[in-house]
This record gives sequence, structure tokens and C-alpha cells, in this order.
Amino acid sequence: MRNDWGSEEYVRDLMRKRMQEWRKDQAIVRVEKPTRLDRARALGYKAKQGVVVVRARVRKGGRRKKRPWRGRRPKRMGVRKIVPKKNIQLIAEERAARRYPNLEVLNSYPLGDDGQHRYFEVIMLDPSHPVIRSDQDLGWVANVTHRGRVYRGLTSAGRRTRGLLRKGKGAEKVGPSVRARRRQK
Repeated sequence: MRNDWGSEEYVRDLMRKRMQEWRKDQAIVRVEKPTRLDRARALGYKAKQGVVVVRARVRKGGRRKKRPWRGRRPKRMGVRKIVPKKNIQLIAEERAARRYPNLEVLNSYPLGDDGQHRYFEVIMLDPSHPVIRSDQDLGWVANVTHRGRVYRGLTSAGRRTRGLLRKGKGAEKVGPSVRARRRQK
């Protein structure tokens, strides 16, 4: 019998079946363990108390905007190519943080997407849990300066939105952040 675990077709079919089930769930769902354990471990996940993994579903595409019914030429309608300033991964993190207000977002990673939605898993920490407080790697989140870090763009998705993760050619004008750079002029 052939082992199909390593084949790409098997993984693609498995994720397609999972997404069909996820569509029926709520938009923010707590999960027992990460779907992509290797990626979660790389981003700081540990299988211990106080560490929570949440699956978030966010719509795809640009902003939905109603077409104006008063007179304009099509160029000035302002309907198409209206995009959010935040990336969709950051939107998923913020929604997960709103659902669980006592937890802080550590990081997140994409699971996949279908025709209408994108799916992310968000790693969250309980800053008041004694196991997290005593952990050498994760204890920093208990500090009061990290409260609401996802809303201030301090996660990796937030830093990407702020333009802080770009390096090299094309990144000359992005630091310290796009908006701060605009204020300097």
C-alpha cells in the first residue's frame, strides 16, 4: 500500500474537505490543537495551559461599497478598487481578540482560502495565567505594555501593514511607518 500522506494532492483534498466543514461553523472558533503544528511551533505555540488556538474566517476581496445612485461619471463612482488599509490577516487577529477579551494575540498564520473566505489560526495567550507568567519564552506578555498589542499593530501582520517588515530595494520610504513618514514631510 502506498503512503499518500506526503503527496500534495492528499493535502489539498483534505483541506478542501475541512473548509467545507469550517464554512458551517461560526466565524471565530476555538480549536483543540493547531492544524499546522509546525507553523504554530515556529510562531511560539506551546502545548500548555494558557495557550489558546482560534480559527478565524474572514471574507475575501476588497471593500464592499454601494454604487451611488446620483449622477456621476463611472470613474468617480468610487466603487471598484476600494481596498482596506489593513491586511486580512490583521482583521482576523483583531476579531479573535474581540471575541476573547481576556487573551492577547501572539501571532497567526494562514490555513487556506476558498471562493469567499480566508481562514487563519490565531495563537492567543492568557497573560494572567500562572503557567504563562512563569514561562521564560512567553512571560513577557503579562507586562502591562503588551495589553491590546493587536490593536496597535504590534503583531507580525500588524507590522506588515505598518510597512515595517520590508527591507531592501523599494523600502527606502517605509520606516518608521508609512503614516509617520508622511507626517515628516
